[in-house]
Amino acid sequence: MTQQVTKSKKDRDGDITGLCGASWSHTKTQAVINIKADRQAYSVSVGGRTTYVRVGTRKGNDYLTTNSDDYGPNNLDNLEDC
Repeated sequence: MTQQVTKSKKDRDGDITGLCGASWSHTKTQAVINIKADRQAYSVSVGGRTTYVRVGTRKGNDYLTTNSDDYGPNNLDNLEDC
């Protein structure tokens, strides 16, 4: 099942700390676990363009991002805060 992400939670540095949809909210930790275990997929659709959320790793730390599609409005950083 794929959860539709409509908003993202960010910390003071702009790092994604959570994902939110119409009637749900997951922390970054929950989302990372779900994605890595193939339990849950997350997608973002804006302006008819859909991309999926994936887990990246930087300096040994997991982070949430979307697959690159050269369309900024569906990036997690650009979503409204939840």
